[in-house]
Amino acid sequence: MKFAFFTIFELGLDIKDMATRSYGACVSCLRVATMKITFRSFSSATSPQPKVDFLKGKPHRAHPGVSNLKTLHLPEELQVAAKSIIHSACISKLAEHSHKLTNYLWRRKRLVEDGVLRQKAIILEKELWEKAMQKVGDIDEQALEDQIKRKVLKELKRTTYHWTPLKFNEEQAVIYMAARLAGGYAAVKRALHEIKKRDPSFAPQFLLDFGSGLGTVAWASHSFWGASLKEIICVDSSGPMNVLAERLLKGDDEKAKPHIQQVYFRQFLPVSPKVQFDLVTAAFTLSELPNEKEREEAVMTLWRKTSSYLVLIENGTKEGHQMLMEARDTLLKHSECQTEKFSYLIMSRAERAEAEPDGLDWARLIAPVVCRTRHVHCHMCCSDGQLQHRVVTARKHSRDVYRCARNSNWGDKLPIVETVDVRSDVPSDVPSDVPSDVPSDVPSDVPSNVPKDNSL
Repeated sequence: MKFAFFTIFELGLDIKDMATRSYGACVSCLRVATMKITFRSFSSATSPQPKVDFLKGKPHRAHPGVSNLKTLHLPEELQVAAKSIIHSACISKLAEHSHKLTNYLWRRKRLVEDGVLRQKAIILEKELWEKAMQKVGDIDEQALEDQIKRKVLKELKRTTYHWTPLKFNEEQAVIYMAARLAGGYAAVKRALHEIKKRDPSFAPQFLLDFGSGLGTVAWASHSFWGASLKEIICVDSSGPMNVLAERLLKGDDEKAKPHIQQVYFRQFLPVSPKVQFDLVTAAFTLSELPNEKEREEAVMTLWRKTSSYLVLIENGTKEGHQMLMEARDTLLKHSECQTEKFSYLIMSRAERAEAEPDGLDWARLIAPVVCRTRHVHCHMCCSDGQLQHRVVTARKHSRDVYRCARNSNWGDKLPIVETVDVRSDVPSDVPSDVPSDVPSDVPSDVPSNVPKDNSL
């Protein structure tokens, strides 16, 4: 079993308040880490780059690595249906409720595992016993033990995140729609766009959406592969959420035909292990599973039902990123192969070609570029999965690469042409912690708003 690629995205979404303004979703501030199985070396000091026509006649501001993220809007039919549902719901202070729900979902964390709690309790209890033993005088050990246990329980209760499952009634589902419809649609569409861009021949016929919620995956996937999709199975344990998603498909008209045909709603996954789907998705779903074991089982179940691509999407927070790392490690561990912000992970069963079509390696920018006089700071993920901080200059990396770097943004790609290091002309006054291709007048520090290499 081989994976073609592993992609982790974190995007910042500027979503206008759906209850009071427009339903548009602006996508920006993208953060990407792309990993391939084949590893290569990359020298830290390079000689002048050979001329490679990677621009293909395009201007530097529109080089092939630019993501070209544009403002995303909800489909017209979806906007009309959502507005109609909000109007008919007559929920007082809807904007305030949706804002509170958004903040709650953004701060939401995983349930603390029992093993972690036990270990924390043991450490805390040991510290309290050590402090108690330092006191002089007679000690009633039984009373002291009871006192320490009470303190441990009190401290654990104070510092431990209290996870509770999300449950929706009809009104709460509408509030969720007001808070998350635009952002959820933008996140899903951006993730699926990566598949469309990398594998233009992919034409799925059968799609499974686990934790389908408002049905944003059905709308986004239909915008890309409406001509080929024959069946979309939406699985969500919430009955009210399934009803709302179906209302959106029908334009809030119970007697109307759905705008997207062959969409079926279920509360449970298909039982048969032999049933597979070309595309399997789970958007903001892993965070609703109570523990690591259930998340692992869910990921493996979804992977077994995947014939081509599995797409996992979570909030672009530390918690969301860690859950995607758990999922990636789970799939790697069980395979024969040795890959508002939001994060997503895409895994494919097909083996990917070793080189890019133009013969170049492209590194992904994982932070905003920092432009300075005659050089550009670039934090990037290279094709071998390594995170590097490169300082791009026209003298070292060619005028074209330098100008492309200045015109690139978070999430774009830059060409990397590996060459043999024929000489070392690093000035003697350059600090040892500065990359060897940094001019002597370049400060070694990077602005604090640029994430470090270990930020992923």
